[in-house]
Parts: sequence; C-alpha cells; structure tokens
Amino acid sequence: RSDWRDFFYTECMTGLRRGEICGLKWSDIDFENRRLRVERSLSAVTNGKIQIGETKTGAGKRTIVLPPTLAALLAKRKENALNEWVFYNPCNPNLPMNPAAAYQKLHTILKNAELPRIRFHDLRHTFATHATKGGVDPKTLSGILGHTNASFTLNIYSHITDTMQQQAAARIDREIAGADTPIPEPTATDKASDSEADNQPTEPKFEPYKGKIRKPGTGCVTMINDHLYEGRFSPRVNGKRIAKNIYATTREECEEKLKVLIAEMKKEIAEIKAGEKAINMG
Repeated sequence: RSDWRDFFYTECMTGLRRGEICGLKWSDIDFENRRLRVERSLSAVTNGKIQIGETKTGAGKRTIVLPPTLAALLAKRKENALNEWVFYNPCNPNLPMNPAAAYQKLHTILKNAELPRIRFHDLRHTFATHATKGGVDPKTLSGILGHTNASFTLNIYSHITDTMQQQAAARIDREIAGADTPIPEPTATDKASDSEADNQPTEPKFEPYKGKIRKPGTGCVTMINDHLYEGRFSPRVNGKRIAKNIYATTREECEEKLKVLIAEMKKEIAEIKAGEKAINMG
C-alpha cells in the first residue's frame, strides 16, 4: 500500500523516532523551504489508545531539512490529505498512525520478504549510519536525530567515524605528501553494522528474542512495542477460560507482575473450587 510505502520511506530518509513520525502534522512541514518541525511524539498505551506528548528530550524538538525526493513525495501525498495528520490510522483515518501498528507492520513486511526481524529503532540507526558514511558531520547529524549533544552521536557511531578517519588520513597523505597511499575500504564489520553501532550500552545491539517453551500454568509474555509488554494468564475454570492481563515497560518487570497475577488467580480459583465442593457436600 502507498500509505505504508510513504511511511517507511519517510522514516528511512529522516531517522525520526517512531513516536515522532506517527505524530507528524501537515502544519509541521514548510514545503517552500523543505523544512520539517518535530513538535511532538505519540506513544501507544493499553486498549489501543494513543497518548500525545513531548519529544523524548528537549533537543527532540527540532527543525530538519527534507531531502528533495522526500519533500516531493510528501507534497504529492498532501494533495489527498484526509486530515491534519501526515500518516493516519488506516482503520480510523481521523486518528494518527498508532505507533504499535507501525511496529507490527514492519515485522509483517520483513516476514513476508523472508528478512531477519529487526526493531523499528534500527531504521533510525540505518539512516544515521548511511548519513555518517555519506559525510554528514556529527554535529549536524546530532541535530537531525534530536540527540542532546554531538558526543552522544559520536559514541554510538564511532565505528563508522574510525573508518572515515583512516580514509581521511590516507587522502591527506596522497594530497600533501604525494604518496601512493591506498584509500581504506569499509571493513566487513562496517558493512555488517549498517543498522546500528556495536557494543553501545545506550543503544543495545539488536538480537531477536529467542522464545522458550513455557511450562503449563506460567502464562505468557508478549512484546507489544519497544516499551510495552503484556503478560497474560488464562486458566480454565469449570470448562471456561478466564483471562487476565498485566502490562509493564520491560520483559523482566512483566514476568514479575505475571507471577503475582498467577498466584492471585490460582488462589481465587482454589476458593471457588472449595466453595463448590462445600455446596456439593452439603
């Protein structure tokens, strides 16, 4: 669908955070000067609802210059705009795109294309890595990404700048010293890490979660989006399934909450069965 094509093209050309791209309004775009203002961020909460809030950091509110091809694509898209939102909810066009829906659509596209599963945030890393390799300086890139400072950007993408520095040194040797120094090619590590920098605690390397077979009676944990997990326990009581859910921001927290929920539900079930047994005996 063209809606999703436009959505992911915009993401790969800007490196916006998921909540930021979902929260874009037409009023944020100055087509004459190809400027885009990032003013807000959306987050998915329980029951499919969306919360409109501030950007992740103070530096998150920023203005970036759009590449000409992207500006043209968005201008064309605006001709058929349905409301104030650049990317609207396909199921309810009056609402903005749900960040959770964008997350799930990415995984559907990757699955259908038989490609490895990645996080939505890895699209942001891909943009930043290619921008760095293309010669965008850390200060400028930091402003585009909405990082608090350029040193943070450098720490994440230092593996790219190391290679660039080696190439720069070789060019200086050729131009000033007249040497026949070869220009270093990107290493295999550089080529394999287009989606993100390695070994950075602030931006963890993506590794698909390897699920394990859970024992009966331990419930299940599902990742809804990058910052929301759902725990579910659905035992059968007298032939009927009773389900309850809990939510948390990390898998570990969700597991702990799920343990408490299971204990409480098992206690309730035991009391129900004890009451039924007493009635039957009476």
